Amino acid sequence: MRSTFTGIEISKRALFTQQAALTTTGHNISNANTAGYSRQVVNMVASKPLEYPGMMRSNVPGQMGQGVEFTSITRIREKFLDDQFRNENKQLGNYSIQNDTLDKLQAIVNEPTDTGIRSVLDKFWKSWTDLAKDPENVSGRKLVRESANALADAFNATSKQLSDLSNDLTSNIDVKANQINSLTTTISSLNNEIFRIEGLGDNANDLRDQRDLMTDQLSKIVNISVVETPQGYTINMGNTNLVTGQTTTSVTAATLVTAMNSGDLNSGEVYGMIVSRDRYVADYQQQLDTLANSIANGQVQITIPAGSVIPDGSVLMVPTNNPTGPAYTPVTYSGPVANRTLASDLTVMVQGINGLHKLGYTFATPAAKGVDFFTAKTGATVTAATFQLNPVIANDPNYIATSMRTTGTAPNETAVKGNNTLALLISQLKDSKFSFNNGGTTNGAPSIMNGTLDDYFRSIVGQLGVQAQTTSRQTDNQKAMVDQIEDRRQSVSGVSLDEEMSNMIKFQHAYGAASRFMTTFDQVLDKLINSTGVVGR
Repeated sequence: MRSTFTGIEISKRALFTQQAALTTTGHNISNANTAGYSRQVVNMVASKPLEYPGMMRSNVPGQMGQGVEFTSITRIREKFLDDQFRNENKQLGNYSIQNDTLDKLQAIVNEPTDTGIRSVLDKFWKSWTDLAKDPENVSGRKLVRESANALADAFNATSKQLSDLSNDLTSNIDVKANQINSLTTTISSLNNEIFRIEGLGDNANDLRDQRDLMTDQLSKIVNISVVETPQGYTINMGNTNLVTGQTTTSVTAATLVTAMNSGDLNSGEVYGMIVSRDRYVADYQQQLDTLANSIANGQVQITIPAGSVIPDGSVLMVPTNNPTGPAYTPVTYSGPVANRTLASDLTVMVQGINGLHKLGYTFATPAAKGVDFFTAKTGATVTAATFQLNPVIANDPNYIATSMRTTGTAPNETAVKGNNTLALLISQLKDSKFSFNNGGTTNGAPSIMNGTLDDYFRSIVGQLGVQAQTTSRQTDNQKAMVDQIEDRRQSVSGVSLDEEMSNMIKFQHAYGAASRFMTTFDQVLDKLINSTGVVGR
């Protein structure tokens, strides 16, 4: 005879299984907005059926089903999409940092505007043009002094902003190193917890979600490869191991730079920071130094008009017109005024404004040749950070040389005050072609080797604009790629409230049906127990 209580066992299993399904559905709905959460499902299987009881195999057709039970609760996750996401996420981190740095560089350079270096430089040249109209005018001299101070301030401020940006990137590399260590420590701890729980036969779904979220965050900071072993995740950055089971390897800013030099670090936010600091910021700092140094000391060819008197002891670099030999040869001018007076126009190579300014005379008595117009605050090399107006001129604008003619003889030789030859020559430097060098730095060659100062500065602005545009496009494209992969991940692993609500109704009805089934068997047993076997009482 079949067991009378078989139906109760079947309904009990159904109640337990559908209740587990309802609870899991509620868990999914609760975590619909939880970052990194993967939806979970209850895996239901038919319970192992029982053959009709007997000493031998019975002839009763079929086997008696024992209802439903759930074997596990698992999360829905696709490893292939996880690997794709992390592989693309590292490039997004790299491009995002570079794009942000170039945006900041554009704000620092601040061109084209009315307040950038180019505008200040134009005002500097204009002040010399105005002074050439009236070289004895005290106001004109003060205007030259103030425009020179403004130019120095512009270079100094821009250089400081570039240095600050470089220091910020260095500090952020340290911050990212600490963040990497925090993430790897958390991942190793989760490896331990997952290993312990799953060793008991359970699925550590929520802990696995947390570990994957930490791994996703790490993939944006540095390039990583992830391998799952029985002990947990093994995470490497190139050939550098970061996590192996419960063991981690700490990193520092120095080790990250070393990893980049060796090729282990080739993408991610840290890579973008190092590239931004050592390539972009350093390059524009070097080009700005070159511009400042060229204004002060860059080689430029000028033509000194006839009748000019070269200061005693001056050495001029005169073209040789020899295609096989040196381009210029030094010629020394010394002795009486007659020996130093040019009979015809003379083309020479001078060292920027400083070299040209030292060919003129101040209004001192006896005549004194000009001094270096721009000097370095510290050291011998003029850079954007050290660029300044000579303190002698800053304290007394009468030391600004404008004349290239003298009267009288030594020791009573005096400058012709109304002469404006030098002021005109300096104002014409705006359109003169300079030979640019690296300004004493070691960061690389300048963007152009010969051209006007405006040409050089335009090349800086143009280069920055193209780089920023390219990086912005790369960032947008990479973000679209990452978003697409994330959408695919969410379509697989994400929680759909509509789907969960449908499941909830489905499981609720199944639970209600199982309850009704239990009630029915209760009525059957009640009838069997209380309403049968009463004949003859």
